Amino acid sequence: MRLIEKIPEDQALGSVDIWFQDEARFGQQNTTTRLWAEKGSRPRAVKQQQFLNAYLFGAVCPANGKTEALVVPFSNKEGMKLHMEQISKATPLGRHSVVIMDGAGWHTENVVGEFDNVSMIKLPAYSPELNPIEQVWQWLRQNELANKCFKDYNDIVESCSNAWNSFRSDTKRVKCSGSDLI
Repeated sequence: MRLIEKIPEDQALGSVDIWFQDEARFGQQNTTTRLWAEKGSRPRAVKQQQFLNAYLFGAVCPANGKTEALVVPFSNKEGMKLHMEQISKATPLGRHSVVIMDGAGWHTENVVGEFDNVSMIKLPAYSPELNPIEQVWQWLRQNELANKCFKDYNDIVESCSNAWNSFRSDTKRVKCSGSDLI
């Protein structure tokens, strides 16, 4: 019922796109994963001790396979507004996007207030399992960004961009939902 209340009254339900949105931090304190190695050997994986990072704002629309992402130095309301603007521009004329997200402090109604074609719905507190984009972060970490060292902030941004583009290059993966994303 909350979903229907967020959609403008004159908008047909068949012309509504559901997006799942979140942001994640990626950086020098990176994920390490298992490595293939010769039996009996002990492979090494470098773990950086520095603290540079970037935030990846990401959103997927499983129904049509569209994605939008933004890499920024901070996770805040300004970044959120820019990301909502991306989703608004990606929404075709005559359609409406409902963005489902968690209850982070910068996920407030005024970040979508200036966009006529975007509404937001917050998930219940402490329920990341309800947001399929969490599976995307896991996929990016395990398949694209794990066991990497980053020279500087620009290297982090480029690696995050390449990882997101790798994810979105397979529309079948984007169109999956829940645990099928992996």
